Amino acid sequence: MNFPERFSNLPEYAFPRLRTLLDHHQPGGDVIHMTIGAPMHDFPAWVTDVILENAAGFQGYPPNEGSPELRGAITDWIKRRYGVAMDPETNVMALNGTREGLYNAAMALCPEQKNGQRPVVLCPNPFYQVYMVASISVAAEPVFVPATAATGHLPDYAGLPEDVLNRTAVAYICSPANPQGAVASRDYWAELIQLAEKYDFRIFADECYSEIYRNDAPAGALTVAQELGADPERVTLFNSLSKRSNLAGLRSGLIAGGPETIKRVKQLRSYAGAPLPAPLQAAAARVWADEAHVAENRALYQEKYAIADEVFANVQGYMPPEAGFFLWLPVENGEETALKLWQQTGVRVLPGAYLSQGDPGQNPGEQFIRVAMVAPKTEMKRGLIMLRDCIYS
Repeated sequence: MNFPERFSNLPEYAFPRLRTLLDHHQPGGDVIHMTIGAPMHDFPAWVTDVILENAAGFQGYPPNEGSPELRGAITDWIKRRYGVAMDPETNVMALNGTREGLYNAAMALCPEQKNGQRPVVLCPNPFYQVYMVASISVAAEPVFVPATAATGHLPDYAGLPEDVLNRTAVAYICSPANPQGAVASRDYWAELIQLAEKYDFRIFADECYSEIYRNDAPAGALTVAQELGADPERVTLFNSLSKRSNLAGLRSGLIAGGPETIKRVKQLRSYAGAPLPAPLQAAAARVWADEAHVAENRALYQEKYAIADEVFANVQGYMPPEAGFFLWLPVENGEETALKLWQQTGVRVLPGAYLSQGDPGQNPGEQFIRVAMVAPKTEMKRGLIMLRDCIYS
């Protein structure tokens, strides 16, 4: 029996790869998980009540694009957060988590050719793995653009050769960045949007960490696009309740963009999507409408930033994250460091090379580890201290 070749060269996904590296070794102490970005802070207690109140909705098929209440709550949030007015009928759609949307947007919107050639999809490097798979799925060429200290840990798409930009159909950008915690400034967004206007490509703005930050709320791509008067189809926003509200399991995400963008994504989803169950949509609508719990959650992460800054104050190369909940720590070799930490302390972290592409010596994540600050504060501090003493002492 024949099998397709299109995905045969995919690297093993990061977390199975990590299990292969670590799991046949014994941990050196009580295990502290600092690998995956699964929030552990409490979500609002009333979420359960809303689901129970609407439990009868499990009996019927849920609306594919999101209930009117949910889409209204999403557009209200976008107006409050980004100052951009959107029509809940034509400009937004509910997602079953943003990974679905980040993948299906490429399927629905990336053309078969760009200027008569194979299209290019730009990805930051390191990157969220779905960007690469989406590119391959639409037969585009993924081009991985380093996001290192030299570029402020954001990709310099403007520095690409003109022949690449002429073939570019889509550019993924994550701000705040996973894993580095860097934030795209208004000027960065403006330059990227102007570049996209010049070379006629789409921007997929993955802003899933936008509500976890130190001081000032990160600028949004939609805000800047509106200020510039850009083509309304130019920027597509993705966000979710996973990080903002500690509700990764609720799977409430959003996609927002121009009416033609949403029309095409909605059409594809009618055939291939898995909408959120109706009781969960009711809960999500309430959560998108509430900001009090978001401020409380952000304050907890701000305490964690302060702890990390204190623990790593004397570590050369430590870069305090501007936003998000990851530390991107410099090491000599990410895999060797992760294994050493596991065997000597029981602290479990992710090698940076598992989040990036490149040959040995050329992989921008090779000399980093990603550390998720999602555990309870006391446990997180203990893990960071053990990590520091094991690696940097």
